[in-house]
Amino acid sequence: MPDIPVRYWIMVAVLGFVWGSTFLLTELAIDDLTPLWLATSRICLGSVLLIAVWGACGFKLFGAEKAWGRLTFVAIFSSVVPFFLIAWGQQYVTSGFAGVSMAAIALMILPLAHFFLPDEKMNLRKVMGFVVGFVGVAFLMGGDVFESSGSALEGWGRLSVLGATACYSVCSIVLRKMPAADPIGLAAVLLVIGAVVILPIAFIVEGPPPSIPTDTLWVIAVLGLIPTAAANLLRVMVIREAGSTFMSLVNYQVPVWSVVMGALILGEPLPSTLLVALLLILSGVAVSQYGALKRLFTKA
Repeated sequence: MPDIPVRYWIMVAVLGFVWGSTFLLTELAIDDLTPLWLATSRICLGSVLLIAVWGACGFKLFGAEKAWGRLTFVAIFSSVVPFFLIAWGQQYVTSGFAGVSMAAIALMILPLAHFFLPDEKMNLRKVMGFVVGFVGVAFLMGGDVFESSGSALEGWGRLSVLGATACYSVCSIVLRKMPAADPIGLAAVLLVIGAVVILPIAFIVEGPPPSIPTDTLWVIAVLGLIPTAAANLLRVMVIREAGSTFMSLVNYQVPVWSVVMGALILGEPLPSTLLVALLLILSGVAVSQYGALKRLFTKA
């Protein structure tokens, strides 16, 4: 296992917090905006910010412009499709199911990376570590994982959320195999393509966006600028430079932060299993990344 510099550990921790907070923001915005327009707003706002940053850096992209097919695939299935699927599915599933589904991305990526990425082979230690982490997330969510939301569309909602996790898993592998590219340019191009695809679809399917209260506009702005634009850049950097398997560690943090933010912002009770779940998740990370962590602390 190659050395993983401390900056990538920090990036993964930041991404876990940012994406863990996204579920809360989505819940706040979905009452005033349809899932399709919510996804469209996030992608368009994020693309504007990254275009500005990309332009300040000279619009560099290097060799990735030779892979427009893969660029388009990743753009559509790492933002357009999963953003819509999650926003739509969250209307009909419990938060526990959504949280465990996000954690399942890590387990999906393991076999995909093993077969398609020569430098990210699966071994018993990695499998054990990721399984322990997944058990920690399931333990955190408790019975809510299996409870029904009572919605007539719950089955479709679950398929929708699981479809989003599959999109993220596959795109993580495809993005890792892209030609050499400047990460800022790559992240910007992915969101620009996503915006070009989803904006006309939103107008054709639902017409102009509805009138939105000012409070919701601020929520959408935060969604577009932080968990979409800024986090997309970090995601590209981590996957390209530290690997898809390492990047999947984010998905164990997302449910934890989702629960914590729900308690801090919405006053929801913290589950009594939180500390045990955290211990399991951290143990899973330690087992799966033992070699990288050992070298990191040895150098420190």
